[in-house]
Amino acid sequence: MKRLGCMSCILILLGFVLSGCWDRHELNDLAITVGIGFDTSGKQYLVTAQIVNPSEVAAKKGSGYSTPITTLSATGVSTLEAVRKLTTMAPRKIFASHLRILVIGEDLARQGINKVMDGVSRDHEVRSDFYIIVAKGTTASKVLKVLTPIERIPANKMFKTLETSEKSWSPTVSVQLDRFLTNLGDPTREAVLTGLVIKGYSKKGESRTNLNETSPSSILEYSGLALFKQDKLVDWLNEDESKGYNYIMGNVKSTMGHLTCPEGGTLTLEIIREKTKMKGKIVNGKPEINIHVFVEENVSEVQCHINLLDPQTISELEGIAKANLTKVMYAVIQKAKENKADIFGFGEAIEDEAPKTWTRLKSDWENEFAKLKVNIDVNIQIRRLGTINNSLIERPEE
Repeated sequence: MKRLGCMSCILILLGFVLSGCWDRHELNDLAITVGIGFDTSGKQYLVTAQIVNPSEVAAKKGSGYSTPITTLSATGVSTLEAVRKLTTMAPRKIFASHLRILVIGEDLARQGINKVMDGVSRDHEVRSDFYIIVAKGTTASKVLKVLTPIERIPANKMFKTLETSEKSWSPTVSVQLDRFLTNLGDPTREAVLTGLVIKGYSKKGESRTNLNETSPSSILEYSGLALFKQDKLVDWLNEDESKGYNYIMGNVKSTMGHLTCPEGGTLTLEIIREKTKMKGKIVNGKPEINIHVFVEENVSEVQCHINLLDPQTISELEGIAKANLTKVMYAVIQKAKENKADIFGFGEAIEDEAPKTWTRLKSDWENEFAKLKVNIDVNIQIRRLGTINNSLIERPEE
């Protein structure tokens, strides 16, 4: 009997603890927000939310009368205050737990983003598995209003395009909230974010006709990397410099590159594997960085007269590819040095090798970084020639 009483008490206590979904939200009461944009508006912030239209997305065939998404904008002294103001326009609660993309306008990025990122990081309803990008040469509000074909929800398009391009084309980087906040909070390491441009007529991109054209009037395209110093955008890396950054960081999974053949014309190579080792050292009391990059490539397309069956030819091509990649990597290092922004984590490599020396260097690391000696060693190996050995150009005429 006593045992039965104890069990009853335990069940009652569990009933209080496991009391069901006390914070549940009914789907019909939510405005599912998949994209958020931050811009400046005078001394305030402009927040734009990209909200899914359920009737257009859930049905197999939409009604055809409305767009897949709606964008709402509001201003406020803080970003979260502006989000709450959106409720004066939306019939449902703004719900950002399914956020896919966060867009920062270039003007705001250049002024500094610590304050807006503080609000995002504190919001308990926001998960950290979305990507952060910078609207290059435009505003986040304009980016979020562009309708996209193929993927009906633009935020999903931006999310998936960034993932795909990072795997198949090396000048982009997918950065999620936790990683970005870690870099912002590191006094000796700076952050990068992928840039996004609007190509074409942004105003036409807001119309449903943009979805009905074989060649849309406005498209969203990733372009270059935004280089941050502390929390401010200070410069842009072009496509080659962005590739160089990813090679240094060991981020390249697969990409394409071309080189000029010894006798003219071009040859395209597919990078199938890349591995980078970075090591810091102290030489005569001064810090140095050694970078070793190993790359495996396949011949993908030949548009020149060349004998690929000759081992000497392959060796010569590997030398050309090595020189090209080394040049690209040094170019991005130089760009970072000009801005005194260690986006590579060279300081961490020095600290791992010589903690005592790093204690002396870290207080003035931006100046030490600007004059840091970096040694790059590239090893490129061409593995396969494709399904045919030589170019069609080399086939004798009948």
